[in-house]
Amino acid sequence: MPRRSPKIPALTKAEARRLWLRAQRLDTLAPFGGGPEATPAAVAHLGYVQIDTINVIERCHHHILWSRIPDYRREHLRQAQSVEKSVFEYWTHALAYVPSTDLRFFLPEMKRYREKPPGWFSTVTRKDLAKVMRLVRRDGALSIRDIEDDVLVEKDHAWASRKPSRRALQLAFFTGALTVSDRVGMLKTYELPQRHFGWEKAPRPATEKQVLDYLLDRALRSQGLVSLDSICHLDAPRKPAIRELIEARMRRRRLVPVTVEGAGKQQHWAEPAALADVPEPLPDTVHILSPFDPLIIQRKRLKLFFGYEHLFEAYVPKEKRVLGYFALPVLVGDEIVAALDLKTDRAGKALRIQQWNWVGAGEAARHKPAIEEALHRFERFQLEA
Repeated sequence: MPRRSPKIPALTKAEARRLWLRAQRLDTLAPFGGGPEATPAAVAHLGYVQIDTINVIERCHHHILWSRIPDYRREHLRQAQSVEKSVFEYWTHALAYVPSTDLRFFLPEMKRYREKPPGWFSTVTRKDLAKVMRLVRRDGALSIRDIEDDVLVEKDHAWASRKPSRRALQLAFFTGALTVSDRVGMLKTYELPQRHFGWEKAPRPATEKQVLDYLLDRALRSQGLVSLDSICHLDAPRKPAIRELIEARMRRRRLVPVTVEGAGKQQHWAEPAALADVPEPLPDTVHILSPFDPLIIQRKRLKLFFGYEHLFEAYVPKEKRVLGYFALPVLVGDEIVAALDLKTDRAGKALRIQQWNWVGAGEAARHKPAIEEALHRFERFQLEA
């Protein structure tokens, strides 16, 4: 008799999002404990923590960590980056903090930047690059403010600098010639990697096969349930190779296919151990999330699992905004029930609610008291020195 194909596990949307929330460590208030050591532990588990410039409230890298570490302090991240050197900055799908133990997986990308820099860096001359490298080698770590003898040029982009050395420093960063050794707000200090990390011998670059394994393992750890889109977020060229890797792991029974309610033809996979213990409905724990949180940033996945379509409207004209300039999704238990447009009034020492939007099953009578209590905690975090 022909062998029957094993039955593919089927998950409801509620079950799928609970698996994702558990993997994101948003199913409890303090999954990484407290103290300075919680910060590198959180970055190591998530795989990356995105960095962004917008600061109408606390910047997203601090916000993402606070969402999982209730007693998080900004100096904990600086300690991890500049003292312990347990995290470093590089590009994932965006600029992010990454565990330093993962640095070798980014060395091949640095090599690609050296061999073929993107067009953004076409204005960087060999002289510009040699200048910043000479200054760092001679004088030690420096920021763009330490370079005072540049001949200023006209900006070619709204976010560009009139100092040619700024883009030269950025190129040196992307090629791995320099690393960010310290950050104060958005001001970065650059240093030679071998001096910053104290290497006697530089790490060996990962092979492409090792990079693929890393990307799949990172997604499985932080997402619980994965698809090609979720593994290769903004990295579509790697999808065919990732699919081959998934199929190889399926043959070894390390991964199993899963159907998710409403996903249609989109395929998902999980490790058998993750499916052996699908979480029960979560308590009504409240998390006020950054729009750059790893739970929120993949918009299509968010809509499939939560039935919520987040709108990032910071660059949308005011009269066309729906949720507000910088709306923050509010997670209560395993549902997103509100989106709050908040702004920190630092001079007035208060958190201002610009707009309160109920979404999904959110309702004032049921959810507002718990959200208001969470807002008080969030305000204290915003106003800490």
